[in-house]
Amino acid sequence: MGSIHLVTRQQEEPPALHTRAMDNLQYIRETMERATAFTAISGWGLVAIGITGLATGFIAAQQKSFKNWLAIWLADAVVALLIAGWSMDRKARATKTPLLSGPGRKVAFSLSPPLLAGAILSLVLYRSGSTNAIPGLWLLLYGTGVITGGMFSVSVVPIMGVGFMALGAATLFAPAVFADWFMAAGFGGLHIIFGVIIARRYGG
Repeated sequence: MGSIHLVTRQQEEPPALHTRAMDNLQYIRETMERATAFTAISGWGLVAIGITGLATGFIAAQQKSFKNWLAIWLADAVVALLIAGWSMDRKARATKTPLLSGPGRKVAFSLSPPLLAGAILSLVLYRSGSTNAIPGLWLLLYGTGVITGGMFSVSVVPIMGVGFMALGAATLFAPAVFADWFMAAGFGGLHIIFGVIIARRYGG
């Protein structure tokens, strides 16, 4: 009669401690990003703003006086604000994302100072007669605001801000005759490009 051998099933080794720790950290980081990112920015709203920006750039380029040029761009800024407000409210309702709490408030407070600085400096430049610097200033400070506010939003938003800052710097050093082209490329083209990206990646 043969001897009986007890067969013990080999237990699988548990994953290494550092592997589990890395997985946990990645999960925590992704959860925190979802919880703190302001996702109510509407990509299709940005596309609409970009279309009005392209149209405004074309119309403004035909003006003979700076006052008319300024009035047209300021009117477009008001239209853009209305589109942004309506489209964000619509997306926030669809995704049940609060607009004025948490990340939304941080975006607003981070975006506002550069825009306010741009308004004050524009008035100073207008009074001093240095109006050629205003288009570059607008693009530069708007890009700054998008970067600072975009730090509390989805990751593609600060990248858009970098694009605006680059266009603003180029506008400041380029001949004034190209200002409207740079403005159209920024407030029109960049809004459309990144609006489409946001709409496709982040649900509208």
